[in-house]
Parts: sequence; structure tokens; C-alpha cells
Amino acid sequence: MEPAADAHDPRTFTMDGRDVPFEAGQTVLRAALAAGRYVPHLCYHPEFDPHGSCKLCTVKLNGRTVASCTTLARAGDEVESDTPELQELRRNLVQFLFVEGNHFCPSCERSGSCTLQAVAYDLGVMAEHFSPFFPDRPIDASHPDVLLDFNRCILCELCVRASAEVDGKHVFALSGRGAQKHLIVNAESGRLADTRLAVEDKAMDVCPVGVILRKRRGFLVPIGERKYDQRSIREIATANAGSSARPPAAREP
Repeated sequence: MEPAADAHDPRTFTMDGRDVPFEAGQTVLRAALAAGRYVPHLCYHPEFDPHGSCKLCTVKLNGRTVASCTTLARAGDEVESDTPELQELRRNLVQFLFVEGNHFCPSCERSGSCTLQAVAYDLGVMAEHFSPFFPDRPIDASHPDVLLDFNRCILCELCVRASAEVDGKHVFALSGRGAQKHLIVNAESGRLADTRLAVEDKAMDVCPVGVILRKRRGFLVPIGERKYDQRSIREIATANAGSSARPPAAREP
């Protein structure tokens, strides 16, 4: 006779009262997404190690606030995510991102394909809550095939990491501190045209907003037929949860 099943699977934690299975080495965020449990996030990408810069994936783990993208899942942990307190925190973070950059969705080439916009809609952020205070940074149109709008950068560092770790070109970097922190191009001239960036590079496809744009392609896909017009960010994020070829590094809570 087979032994009775354990009433509590040792490889699960609870999120908002529901069991979430996980594999050894998985983070809370990665396990939740794989189980179809959406947690809002911006800087996390399944192909790169998490570093917790946006804090949008913040949850409460056993009563303590942590970034779920960098926290390893442990059996028996109790995680809270979809609570009024945490959703309001996320709304505030998204509202700050909108006023810290030039995110005017109706005229943006990335509208409908922008992760920041999709996250905002999911959280119910429909209008600016704070006064804009972003600096006016120049647009770099020097490259024959790519345009950079620095005013939209949310400092997720995904283009920096993709260019360094995948493309091996180190085209992008972040400079400055605090409110002065900003994206730069790694060229003596500061111009994108003086780098080895190519439209086929991984760095071209990881920006969650509208910083890195292919020229002459902005409106080839009509509004209403774009990525987040067709499917919600919840559907897309949970469907892509297992697409990474390597498990991300994380830390114990």
C-alpha cells in the first residue's frame, strides 16, 4: 500500500492564502509567476539575475517587507502580495516613475507595448498624481537605425546588462547618484553612433519603456494590435515565467 500523501507539501509556500510550489533555488517571484500568480514588476527579466532595483515586486514575507525577485522561496513561508497596502505602495512607485520621466503615452511609439504603461493600467493608475520634475535630456538620433530618448529611462539597467552580458559590447551604463542618476552611452563622444550597437542586439529588446527605439518602425503595428492590447500583462508575465535558460541568483530572506 502506498504511503499517505503529506498534508503539506514541503516544497510550497503560501501566497495570499494559496499554496505555491517551487523548485530549489527559485525566488518567490519566479515561483509565483510559474504558478500563475502575478506579482507586478519592472526590472526583473527571466534571462538575467535579479537585482531588485524597481521594488515594484515588494511583498510581505512572514510579516517582513522584501523584494520578491531577489528572495529565495522557502517551504512554509507566508507571503502577502495582493493586499490594499502593497497595491497602494506599487501605485505610488509607478506614479513616481511617470513624473520622473517624460512618459506621455498617447504620443509614444511604445504605447501598447510598454511594460510601465501596462503595469500602470493593471494597478489602476490612470492619471498623474504628482507634478513632473524630470530634467530635459537630449535625444540621441546619431545612430542610423536607433533613436535614444533618455527622458523615458526608469533606471532598470536591463539594457546595460544585456549589452554587457549577452552582446559583449558594454554600450550602455548608468552615471550619477540619486536624482542625478541617468543612462549614458559608453563612447568618448557620448553618441550612440560611435558605439557598436546593432539592431539585432539583445539590448534592443529588453527596455520596458520607450528609451531604445528602432527608427522608421515606430507605428508599423497599429494601436490596438500591440503586445499589451492583445493580452494583459498578467497573462504575458505568467506565460513567460519559465523562459530563462538559467536559474537566477538570489539571497536568503
